[in-house]
Amino acid sequence: MDGQRFAIGGRVVDADDPQLQDLLARAYEAPGRPRCLCVAGGVEMYVAFHRHFQIKRMPETGDRHHPACPSYEPGPAMSGLGELVGEAVVQLDPARVELHVDFPWARVPGRPGVSREPAEPSEVGRTRRRMSLRALMHFLFERAGFNRWSPAMAGKRNQAVLHKYLLQAAEAIQVKGEPLSNRLYVPEAFSETAKAEQAERRRARLSVLQPHDGRQPLAVVLGELKGWESAPAGARIRIRHMPDAPLLADARTWARVQRGFAPLFEALDSDGGRGLRLMLAALIRARREHTYEIDLASLMLTSEEWIPLEGVHEVPLIRALVAQGRRFVKPLRYDARTAAGFANAILLDVGADPAPMHVLSPFMTPADRETKLQAVRVAGGGGWVMDGAMPEMPLRTRQ
Repeated sequence: MDGQRFAIGGRVVDADDPQLQDLLARAYEAPGRPRCLCVAGGVEMYVAFHRHFQIKRMPETGDRHHPACPSYEPGPAMSGLGELVGEAVVQLDPARVELHVDFPWARVPGRPGVSREPAEPSEVGRTRRRMSLRALMHFLFERAGFNRWSPAMAGKRNQAVLHKYLLQAAEAIQVKGEPLSNRLYVPEAFSETAKAEQAERRRARLSVLQPHDGRQPLAVVLGELKGWESAPAGARIRIRHMPDAPLLADARTWARVQRGFAPLFEALDSDGGRGLRLMLAALIRARREHTYEIDLASLMLTSEEWIPLEGVHEVPLIRALVAQGRRFVKPLRYDARTAAGFANAILLDVGADPAPMHVLSPFMTPADRETKLQAVRVAGGGGWVMDGAMPEMPLRTRQ
């Protein structure tokens, strides 16, 4: 597939057609829907407006597109997202989704913090599945497209791109009745010459944290962990591109983070840790003016290209795919008990049928190894499996 083509208002146009914006403007008000022509008969799309008109995939149609199409997406069951759709993830309309999360947007002093369970329920019933902070981070990265890779992306991912697309994705996500973008801060690419203006924009965005009515509002900071150091009451956490605004954490909170995410911290110091990144999603509150304290945190390992990783065992595969210029998508765990049941990557440049790729690690638990082998059997048994040395990749087909 050389490029995406659409049927809009009786015309067939390429994605780079100079008249596309005019056609989308007319289609935005028209009753019919454009179609992506990546497969016979096409796949229905919708038109959105975000600074300019955009043609987007309809919900739950990603796997109807050809794998070579930019609108292709594996079905939710291919990742941990499948367990959340319909309960923790609710589609409001083609452009907006509502997330039910397991953490609040405010803290009331004197009441239990966000990491503690209620002492005793007042009634018993079916529990609605809710999304953790880690799953929220996975959802944002997937919506922003950072779990996808194609050769055209090489050299084009940086902090400015991360900032732009994560915040853009957050604008279409509702959490507790408001856009997630109201409560999300992703650092701008730091500039020494513009640091005063950047600091002012950060303070303006985080002004949502100002206490009121006896409540301490909360917000999410999402950035790359640079390091941490001891502070009088705990730890001072440094985020890349936020050198003038460290996050504070009390000793118990940061000890829990280090203990709970020890394998990810160790990954950065491992033999294959060169170039890896550790992303921090922190639920924060204002300790005082412009001083931010972590209430809850989650960490996620990524490649140098910000592709999310489950662990170091996936690094050789992802690096090989990037180096060889392959097109692929990386299924994410979300809140699944284990990621072993999902492919470690899905190749999209092998024709009409995507190729799941599985990695077997000698450090897997016996249960996870059996889960992984079962996933391989379900996928066809003879699929691509790495169990030690890197086997030959499936052949790329001409798109």
